[in-house]
Amino acid sequence: MKRIIFQVIAIAVSIILAYLIWDSIQTPIDFTKEKDARYKEVIENLKDIRTAQLAFKDVNNKFCGDWDSLISFVKNDSIPKIRKIGMLTDSMIEAGLDEAKAMKKGLIIRDTIKVSVLEEIFPKDYPIDALRIIPNSGGQEFWMAQTIVTTGSGVKVPVFEARAHNNQILDELQQDYKQEIINLNEQFRKNNRYPGLKVGSVIEPNNNSGNWE
Repeated sequence: MKRIIFQVIAIAVSIILAYLIWDSIQTPIDFTKEKDARYKEVIENLKDIRTAQLAFKDVNNKFCGDWDSLISFVKNDSIPKIRKIGMLTDSMIEAGLDEAKAMKKGLIIRDTIKVSVLEEIFPKDYPIDALRIIPNSGGQEFWMAQTIVTTGSGVKVPVFEARAHNNQILDELQQDYKQEIINLNEQFRKNNRYPGLKVGSVIEPNNNSGNWE
């Protein structure tokens, strides 16, 4: 009888150990899969923020530091665009015409028109009001700021930055993967990296690049 009990206990312990080993391997795999899916969405948002900021700078010669102003600009403002109608043909070139001469003769049209910022830089029906919201974060907003940075050579450069911390990006995973998120943040810090995703920098000019690029 004791032998049977011992065998049952041994089997139960073996099953528990096997599960713990499996879980120690599978949990990081599952976490990485979930993290990468959320990172992908946030990166797309940050790229769109960069697109909106660059359009704002083209018009205002500086970046935008608050969400209300940036979203209002995209929804309600316009930007210049070169309208091109017609093109130089072989016969025009043979006749000694360049683009400027062809324009004077009215054979082609090149002029500047105003177009909606929203329609020009984003797809139709783009949810611009959600630009500020970090995906899967329960409505939390990206941190965003702009400033002027002076380079070592004395050049003043307008810069902006938008970012989201891992704790915000992975908010929905906190219950199941709390320790994995803590470990991820610590790994970023050890490598002197921001523990999350960001685009641009208010510390130094970086050509408006993202830290995933």
